[in-house]
Amino acid sequence: MPPSAPALTTEPGFEQRVRDSFGRQPAMTLIGAQLVRVVPGEVEVVLPYQREITQQHGFVHAGMIGAALDSACGYAALTVMPAGTGILTIEYKLNCLAPGVGERIRLVGRVRKPGRTILLVEGEALAVTAGGAERLVATMTATEMTIRGRDGVLD
Repeated sequence: MPPSAPALTTEPGFEQRVRDSFGRQPAMTLIGAQLVRVVPGEVEVVLPYQREITQQHGFVHAGMIGAALDSACGYAALTVMPAGTGILTIEYKLNCLAPGVGERIRLVGRVRKPGRTILLVEGEALAVTAGGAERLVATMTATEMTIRGRDGVLD
């Protein structure tokens, strides 16, 4: 029997705190990533297909997928952290499973093991066609670290 999902606790205002922080990320703005869903322990980001973020074969570059999926995982972790804290990724593993081809890439980060200092988060990148069909193109396992005292610099 699979283990049950961890109990996730959030503070009032967590969603706005995540949205505000994401909005301050120039890297996500540069590649066109958009935060579309924020719930306790889970975040969804959408990366629209643009020629500027592709590699030589016309696929969305794995580095762009990895960057956006890293943000989805980090912000999923932030949803369960107290106000006044932030998150930094300290390690991640990206598995590329299929070419990033579609109208957009949907990136979902989910907290698998919350903690006060270290959190384990998993992510999926799904290529979405114009008709709405999805194909798993990458997975990520990320370790996130709680930080404090970085307001205005990192959060």
